[in-house]
Amino acid sequence: MVIKKLVGSIRQFLPSTIATPLLVSGEVVLECTIPFYIAELVNRIKDGAGVAEIASYGGVLALMAVGSLAFGMIAGMTCATASCGFGKNLRSDMYDRVNAFSFDNIDMFSTGSLVTRMTTDVTNVQNAFMMLTRVAVRAPFMLIFALIMAFRLAGRMAWIFVVVVPILAGTLIMVASRAMPLFRRIFKKYDRMNESIEENISGIRVVKSFVREDYEEEKFGIAAEEVRKDFTKAEKILAWNAPVMQFCLYVVMAFTLSFGSYVVITSMGSEIDVGQISAMLTYSFMVLSSLMMMSMIFVMITLASESAARIAEVLEARSDIVSPDPENAVESVADGSIEFTNVNYAYSGNPDNNVLTGINLKIGSGETVGIIGSTGSGKSSLVQLIPRLYDVTAGEVKVGGVNVKDYDLNVLRSAVAMVLQKNVLFEGTIAENLRWGNPDATMEEMKEAAHLACADEFIDSKEGGYDYRIDHGGANISGGQKQRLCIARALLAKPKIIIFDDSTSAVDTRTDAMIRKGMRQYIPETTKLIIAQRTASVEDADKIIVIDSGRISAVGTHEELLNNSDIYREIYESQNKGGDDDGR
Repeated sequence: MVIKKLVGSIRQFLPSTIATPLLVSGEVVLECTIPFYIAELVNRIKDGAGVAEIASYGGVLALMAVGSLAFGMIAGMTCATASCGFGKNLRSDMYDRVNAFSFDNIDMFSTGSLVTRMTTDVTNVQNAFMMLTRVAVRAPFMLIFALIMAFRLAGRMAWIFVVVVPILAGTLIMVASRAMPLFRRIFKKYDRMNESIEENISGIRVVKSFVREDYEEEKFGIAAEEVRKDFTKAEKILAWNAPVMQFCLYVVMAFTLSFGSYVVITSMGSEIDVGQISAMLTYSFMVLSSLMMMSMIFVMITLASESAARIAEVLEARSDIVSPDPENAVESVADGSIEFTNVNYAYSGNPDNNVLTGINLKIGSGETVGIIGSTGSGKSSLVQLIPRLYDVTAGEVKVGGVNVKDYDLNVLRSAVAMVLQKNVLFEGTIAENLRWGNPDATMEEMKEAAHLACADEFIDSKEGGYDYRIDHGGANISGGQKQRLCIARALLAKPKIIIFDDSTSAVDTRTDAMIRKGMRQYIPETTKLIIAQRTASVEDADKIIVIDSGRISAVGTHEELLNNSDIYREIYESQNKGGDDDGR
């Protein structure tokens, strides 16, 4: 099953994949035939062959050598094309699969694990693929051909291989059986090490502000040491291959020279001659080098099999959120109205523990709705059901009067813009980041959106303005500046619904109020959902939803909730009285 899944990534490189073993076969046939002709030539020279006969043998040998070289060179090129192309396709297929993941799928894999799978694991599988298409054909073919030629030329002397081949085969089996569990363990530790690196780099400012460099270095050192220990154990086991192979080679050489010389002398060359001894030595090298190559293949496949299984896990992961058939999919969103009917939601990893329970809610198109509640109450989960980042466990969600599951996913998500709690910008210019909201946005439109998001004041102060280059992750601008750029990006999309998931927490209350005023003027027909920790951010909303432990506790205006909701009143009073107490 794993192999079938991976083979699908060969695609346009199938001709090179098929050509490589065919070319290698031709190379091996010629390479194994050369010692036979050399043995014949040696015997003919010993018998007093003339120059013409020697030249004839020499010409044939030269042609076979050139042919073997040509086959080998072309096989090397086709093998490189096939293996590198396969690796490229494999990475692309994994990347495409990850992009198609729902949030539930993403929750299954850590970022560090996905990075390891797309880099180290793909490299291991690519190397194994290269060896399988070339070396795995060359080694057994050469082994069989060389053994046949050895028995044909040397007769009973070739029975030495019956002794040494089982020794090497036994060594290979021992190595594989002991190394495989170590490689399985190594990849899990690789994941943890990469996660440590990612976490440390992304949080480097926190690490430095709390002077935790030594702690992080120690944590990484422990992870790296665990990888080193397992790799050392594996390498110690693999190290048995070379000395055992060398031992068998020297045994064969010693036997061939001593026993061969004895037979030549005692039989006066009638049973075996000098040419056959020289050919036997060559075939000995071929047989044992083939076994050595097979041991390398065995080790590589052992290493790659675990990588292949990990890659297949990603490729086989199927999003539970898919568009309906194109013929049945709704291709337009009428308006920004939203309706929740008896909605329950639980994360796939914990189906018995609802995050949201019994949600019934109607929001009119164009309304401004505040959502407030304690941390972990389910606010973000609620709004993520609207663009189908997650799917409901029970009940239904409608947008524009249509169940969200009936929309083409791209159509639905294009109509719902989200400014997430964790603001993400990409490496590139400010203009390039803003155009994520609308790829065709003009400079005037970008300036208008930036003005409404109160981002123009700092953009104009940057060198190059909208051409100012943002570093990876927005590391060279502040958190508040990131939030305002993300808001401007969402405004440019001019969606039917816009969701702010606590996305003004890093700006001051004055700027927050200006952004909300700008939204009312710029996108009056767009439904605006505002998740906030501050009651000041939702006081002027058409209605406010109070979420408590995954349930709707109350719905109303600011004044109504102050009178009717203990939770809302407590939040409001703690924020406002807290300010007064501090002032005193």
